[in-house]
Amino acid sequence: MTVMSALSGAIYKGMAKPLFFRRDPEDVHDAVTRVGEFLGRHGSTRFMTSAAFSYRDPVLEQRILGIDFPNPIGLAAGFDKDARLTDIMPSVGFGFMEVGSITGERCEGNRKPRLWRMPKSQALVINYGLKNDGCEAIASRLAGRSFGVPLGTSVAKTNCEATVDPEKGIEDYAKAYRALAEIGDYTTVNISCPNAFGGQPFTDPALLDRLLERLSAIPTRKPVFIKLSPDLQVSHLDEIIAVAERRNVGGYVCANLTKDRAAADLADGENVPRVGGFSGKAVASLADGQLAYLYRATRGRVPIVGCGGVFTAEDAYRKIGLGASLVQMVTGMIYEGPQVVGDINRGLARLLGRDGFASVAEARGKDFHW
Repeated sequence: MTVMSALSGAIYKGMAKPLFFRRDPEDVHDAVTRVGEFLGRHGSTRFMTSAAFSYRDPVLEQRILGIDFPNPIGLAAGFDKDARLTDIMPSVGFGFMEVGSITGERCEGNRKPRLWRMPKSQALVINYGLKNDGCEAIASRLAGRSFGVPLGTSVAKTNCEATVDPEKGIEDYAKAYRALAEIGDYTTVNISCPNAFGGQPFTDPALLDRLLERLSAIPTRKPVFIKLSPDLQVSHLDEIIAVAERRNVGGYVCANLTKDRAAADLADGENVPRVGGFSGKAVASLADGQLAYLYRATRGRVPIVGCGGVFTAEDAYRKIGLGASLVQMVTGMIYEGPQVVGDINRGLARLLGRDGFASVAEARGKDFHW
């Protein structure tokens, strides 16, 4: 940790966070997004942000599926729903970023309130319901632009009654996929939103196969990842893996929010909203278990993006040791502050050196015993 990082963290935790946490979390998120948009518009503010937060080290660099990642720490989908922060997030220190999820049609999402903090559990409860501007508006916003780090576009089906019909749902996915086919570096097919009308129908292997078959007919240079629910049973996961291998899926994002209130790691005595899915430390154990299983089931042949409960370099290193090639976060940044991204990368470089690894790829799966 540098002096600048320590100072930034102290200011965030001592001043900004107490103010933020007294306000409605969605209002805070919207305000932070506006500030981030402003900072991203100007070269001077991008430079100052990068000087304060970013960290580079060749040991963190990787080339995965033909994409060059300057470090393995990425922004998970769900924070930048409408792709308004793509200019500033590289300066914060992220090695890649994922926007969305983006749907075929504009989606207002679920009723408010739809975002809650659970400080004792170091978690959020999220019930946005895929709120976003829709694929046409977001594609127009991003078209023809270049990005400082690899960009993933997460696509899902519009949260409405009409898309409950499987064929209409598939066409909604296809509309978003097509609109974003030439934007960014990879596509994540989100089949695991826990807060949408009609549930998660495309976790059904037969429907997933039809969806992936439809998407494969749309020309694109981008590899495809599937974002999984941490609540899937192992037998169900095996069937999804079989479909993904048959359809040449590039990798997995593991994992989305959990709705399993019995399995989530929740602090005693904390008020739990009746709707929504849990992020952060509440989902970490479930996500790590699924990550380790995926790594074994695929024998490490495809990249896995580990997501859920990353607050420190040790958290990220644990996921790499279990089989993740890349790691995503959102909740840890909200609780710890934006300087945490650089701190994690700095700590990862130290941990890799301590254990004698010359790269993240060398450390991948180090804690897994075949």
